[in-house]
Amino acid sequence: MGYVLVVGESLIDVVTDASGDTVEWPGGSAANVAVALARLGRPTRFATSFADDARGRVLAAHLSGAGVELAADPYLLDRTSSAAATIAADGSASYVFDLDWRLGPVAGVDDAGLAPPAFVHVCSIGAVLEPGADDVLRVLDQLADTPARVVYDVNARPAITGTGPEVLGRVEAVARRAEIVKASDEDLAVLYPTLGLDEAAARLLSLGPRAVVVTRGGEGATWFDAEEVLQVPATPVDVVDTIGAGDTFSAALIDALWDGSSPAAALEHAARAAAINVTRPGADPPTREELAAG
Repeated sequence: MGYVLVVGESLIDVVTDASGDTVEWPGGSAANVAVALARLGRPTRFATSFADDARGRVLAAHLSGAGVELAADPYLLDRTSSAAATIAADGSASYVFDLDWRLGPVAGVDDAGLAPPAFVHVCSIGAVLEPGADDVLRVLDQLADTPARVVYDVNARPAITGTGPEVLGRVEAVARRAEIVKASDEDLAVLYPTLGLDEAAARLLSLGPRAVVVTRGGEGATWFDAEEVLQVPATPVDVVDTIGAGDTFSAALIDALWDGSSPAAALEHAARAAAINVTRPGADPPTREELAAG
């Protein structure tokens, strides 16, 4: 069956809701994907970094509790990163980051004693923020001659990475190494402000991925490849907050592709998983049993 290697940031979401109450949740885009995959029963290894402090211990327990194995020594930071998230009345989240990111040697990549993964997922801040971003490219390049299938979720965070040609160049460098690129309509607007959604998706597709998947919140998701454009609607639910929705979508997309699902079936599967996540506070992706029941 193999395993999936997730590479990227972990952090603590410090969430203030519309009423002004604040609570802390373990999160980070890559960490959310790793937890979501593990809850779906996929063997998951995670290369990330955090500190040996109180928040880092919360993250370590969260990952372990979900069944995620660490693929690298995470204790590389002086303090665990955080994101202050403010939830609006419609459930949408805005973020202010206090983040550091770096990556040590990765099992299955730098360690020949472990077989390479079936899938690799990279995403968000970890793919574009130095000094860890170069290590992400190194991991992808070292796996280029293996059967590992690379999925990249852009998940742009301009508040911490900025915008402009340098960030776009880093995003496109990762996209060139990916089989599937996922981006939201908001991501595409940040990356390609002068292009329409279809044009921006075509630009990413021209870099070499097999497919580009664009999520559009309550409007559903679209699959673009060389032969077709497919759209699926969002699953209607009452939204509590949107934290982790895109990460859950990415994990469930990998889950479906792993089983050989068609593009339409993969999008529907991912949309159902994301819909369950947004009905709960924080990043709280469903188990396979919950997804089957829902």
